[in-house]
Amino acid sequence: MTSVTALLLLLLLLLSITSSSAEVVYSLSVCDSFFLEGTPPQIPGILKGGKILNQNQYKPICQTYKNKRMFLTLYDINNKIPVFSAYKYRGEQERGRPKKGWMIEPQLETERANKSMTRQDKRKTYDHQAVDDDYKHNGIFDRGHIFPSSHAFDKEEKRSTFTLTNIVPQAGSFNKGSWNRMETCIKCVMDRHCRDSNGHHEGFVVTGAQASSDDTLNDKVNVPSRLWSAFCCYSADTETWIASAHWGHNVPDSPEDYLPTRTLAELHDELGAAASKFEAFPGTQCPLHTTVSELYPQHHKCHCPPRSTASTSGPSTAGSSSLIWAAPTWLAYTYHRAY
Repeated sequence: MTSVTALLLLLLLLLSITSSSAEVVYSLSVCDSFFLEGTPPQIPGILKGGKILNQNQYKPICQTYKNKRMFLTLYDINNKIPVFSAYKYRGEQERGRPKKGWMIEPQLETERANKSMTRQDKRKTYDHQAVDDDYKHNGIFDRGHIFPSSHAFDKEEKRSTFTLTNIVPQAGSFNKGSWNRMETCIKCVMDRHCRDSNGHHEGFVVTGAQASSDDTLNDKVNVPSRLWSAFCCYSADTETWIASAHWGHNVPDSPEDYLPTRTLAELHDELGAAASKFEAFPGTQCPLHTTVSELYPQHHKCHCPPRSTASTSGPSTAGSSSLIWAAPTWLAYTYHRAY
């Protein structure tokens, strides 16, 4: 082998290593460890059989903080909101929200930029993602997490959720109200029941947003019409798989409202299209027709709905996504989230 040939081979090897470590990647399979059994959801018109149908609009991001991959987001650079974020729930080792400081994804603007999320450079223009100024002083919408920091394992993973590629404009009372109560309740369920055979916490969550047709924030960032979420895990204590789903319209709600607990099948019906199915965990053992409402802890700090109203029965009906349940006043949730 000549020295020139050896040098070329070395350069090719270095290039392959560099491209494989990029954060904005070309395939969801690069970060498939955040999906249950490595299988991404199926979303009509966007994602089918693990393939992104329009790679010019939808960009998979291996969300990387301090050179460590934390979760995965499929990001819509036209609407400038995530389609979904997928993450593995491992319990909460460290509590508390990190100091604020919103980050952006540099590789959405420049392919060979740093692979780790970073703070916005005020001197630059960002054409393919939302920036902090897009959300400021709007008076209506919060920066609504898709992967909530309360579900993150430690301080670094919590900090990584504060990237604007993991954020949508969310009606403030909805974000702090029924949606936050749902996040808290599901976290309690996963803490108690999502454990593998070694006793470690392990749950898989996919949460997303449906873009609206013409509603925008700052004439730039799409205001999604509704948000949805699904989780699934193996419960070693019962030796069964458990799952549930939730969704709600992105409109204000009251301090006593709860989102109904739905089955995966109901979520699939609600978000599916005539020619294409929606599936949260395709090809897995996740139960389609049962929920975890019977497992809801009754401790008020879990903020789960009363069992008598925790779930719905029968198939999803037109307009059912707007239904919410009112909680007793003694369960009113007043926890304040800082934005």
